[in-house]
Amino acid sequence: MASLLDLTVQGDVATICDESALPQIKLMSPLELYRLWERQSWASHQIDLSADRRDWGALTEFEREQMLYGLSAFFVGEERVTSEFAGLVLAAEDKHEEAFLLTQQVDEARHAQHFNRLYEEVLDFDGEFEDRLAQARVYLSEDYFDLFDGVLVEDHRKLLADPSSVEAKVDFITTYHMVIEGTLALTGQNFQTLRLERRGIMPGHLEAFKRISQDEHRHVAYGTWYLQQKARDPELAKRVQEKLAQTLPAAAGVIAPPGLDIEDEVEYLGATPRERSEFAYQALSRRLKVIGVGLPTATG
Repeated sequence: MASLLDLTVQGDVATICDESALPQIKLMSPLELYRLWERQSWASHQIDLSADRRDWGALTEFEREQMLYGLSAFFVGEERVTSEFAGLVLAAEDKHEEAFLLTQQVDEARHAQHFNRLYEEVLDFDGEFEDRLAQARVYLSEDYFDLFDGVLVEDHRKLLADPSSVEAKVDFITTYHMVIEGTLALTGQNFQTLRLERRGIMPGHLEAFKRISQDEHRHVAYGTWYLQQKARDPELAKRVQEKLAQTLPAAAGVIAPPGLDIEDEVEYLGATPRERSEFAYQALSRRLKVIGVGLPTATG
């Protein structure tokens, strides 16, 4: 089965697959997604984490260290995507799109609040929000920082500088909605949720995680809708592909847990890097087919 690693392990993208002739599929509009948000809204501070604290305390030190990579990736990531978002609200093209984008920024802040509470009340990390974030960053990789502190921040800076730029908006949504949310976040949520369900542990976090995943699917639906509209322009479709070529090597590195090579077949918390990468590849491929663009391919 094809894998994200097959596209990015060489870090050298040479050609683009042409899938732009695929039929257009009607997607939910920003107004429909806003109405869905109203029906699906939830409160992070109302979730009971008391059983989670007991479950965390019963894990071995090795198990906790392994889980901290995935949990920290979400905690730091949710803070990053909350902070690097205002430019997209400014770039909204009508009031319905603006309303939906404001709900997404609220969602991201809520997700960050959940993880801060998890780290404080369950994982027992000391200090303030910013202190816990700094401690969580220790568990992450250079590829992670290249994507979240590098590409995402730079794409947002360009969008803030000129919210009217369609090119800057396409770049940002490709990085944010297609790669960070649609490829990395939904992959991480899938495998972490499966593990928690199989172990029967941390029910409060599991409930929140499922709610977060529901929110992320709504966000990715918006990004897919927007890029589908813009990819009708061949130049913008090519721009999506070029941004994927820039970001997917780092994304593949983020999928690989610390201490493992990205092609290592060792199981880590219930799945190998290859299995995670195959899931990510399939998820991204499906969305790009709906948008009408193809994935980059790697040489070597």
